[in-house]
Amino acid sequence: MFAYQIEPPGGAHTQAEALAALERMGFRVNPHRRVAESLDDVLAFIDEWATRRHDLDYETDGVVVKVSSLAQQAELGTIARSPRWAIAYKFPPEERETVVRDIAIYVGRTGAVTPVAMLDPVAVAGSTVRRCTLHNEDEVARKDVRIGDTVLLHKAGDVIPEIVRVVVEKRPKASKPWRMQERCPACDSLLVREKGEAVRRCLNPLCPAQRREKLLHFASRGAMNIEGLGTAVIDQLIEQAYVSEPGDLFTLTKAQLLTLEGFAERSATKLLQAIDARKRAPLPRFINALGIRHVGEHTAESLARHFGSLDALASAGEEELRDVEGIGEVVADHVARWFASSEGREVIAHLRRAGVEPEQPARGEGPWTGQTWVLTGTLESLTRTEAEERIRTLGGNPTSSVSRKTHAVVAGASPGSKLERAQRLGVRVLDEPAFLEELRTAEASQP
Repeated sequence: MFAYQIEPPGGAHTQAEALAALERMGFRVNPHRRVAESLDDVLAFIDEWATRRHDLDYETDGVVVKVSSLAQQAELGTIARSPRWAIAYKFPPEERETVVRDIAIYVGRTGAVTPVAMLDPVAVAGSTVRRCTLHNEDEVARKDVRIGDTVLLHKAGDVIPEIVRVVVEKRPKASKPWRMQERCPACDSLLVREKGEAVRRCLNPLCPAQRREKLLHFASRGAMNIEGLGTAVIDQLIEQAYVSEPGDLFTLTKAQLLTLEGFAERSATKLLQAIDARKRAPLPRFINALGIRHVGEHTAESLARHFGSLDALASAGEEELRDVEGIGEVVADHVARWFASSEGREVIAHLRRAGVEPEQPARGEGPWTGQTWVLTGTLESLTRTEAEERIRTLGGNPTSSVSRKTHAVVAGASPGSKLERAQRLGVRVLDEPAFLEELRTAEASQP
């Protein structure tokens, strides 16, 4: 580790003096630092380390520039997630050449098929990359990625592998443009590209690949959050025919788990306890876990708050669903169809037979009851999650889309299209200070 700060600073008056004091005390301090006299000095340091960073024995993605005076740091202060007296300059993503050995397609939980480039392993930004999503067939055609191509690869945001472009001059002479296959690789059903969509889908609800992805989604952190139920375990459970749909997870036995690789008495007991604890999951998590197309965490929260129970949501028609703030025609159609389908009804019935019953959300009552709020852009004094929770505590409903029914839009730094839509519709817009003032006033009025 490297030490960077000391609190209280003692006799130190600058960042440089604080680092020197830490060094004298015996702490490990990064030796690659410089006190800049001008902006030109800062830019020269950045240029130097854009190249030299590859000589370090650890990964780094940028340079931090700080105000050295501790008094000025205190005067500038901090916002929710970062200080105002420091900024990180990020280096351009590393780019590496590699070869596309194959383009496979993967089937997701909604039946969407995604082309994925299988690559010669290449080290990029601290990890070895062997595969890279190509998103959809139009993206493959736009970049003209072919099997056998040499491609330039980087990590978008230093995280997600992405093909920047094809190195056309290295393309094999016999290469041919890639074409999406017509049938599902998992169940051989015809792949369908619906009007207005960029992806093809397998429409077979019994497709084994979709079932696997649905089980993984059901157990994931944003859904039922079943700790210890990851990809390797799900794959073994499916292979042994112990589970095929979510309800099966709640009827697993210790004897079954002990037949799986990596399980002993203690780990099997721990997983069964984790599964049993989710029989009373909050309704928003439960709705998200069902894997209904177009329904994520935020939409699930809106549906749970509007209907209050699973039965009320399951019996709602399209028109009633469209009355929910933030739910449009497409989402309403998919939700209504899912709950009306025999597959959807059986999933719910199976879960209930296994003892799973979602908890109804507490309906917040307060001065903002019935009001819908939309947040756009970045807030400085609190995170979006914190702001949404305070809105709910006051009885309000934070949503993700703007309509004429929206009570107010809060515009932070770099607001997006939601602000433009609010202005077009004549919806009230608040900046962050005005929003915080209304929050404090409303919170003070609560008993």
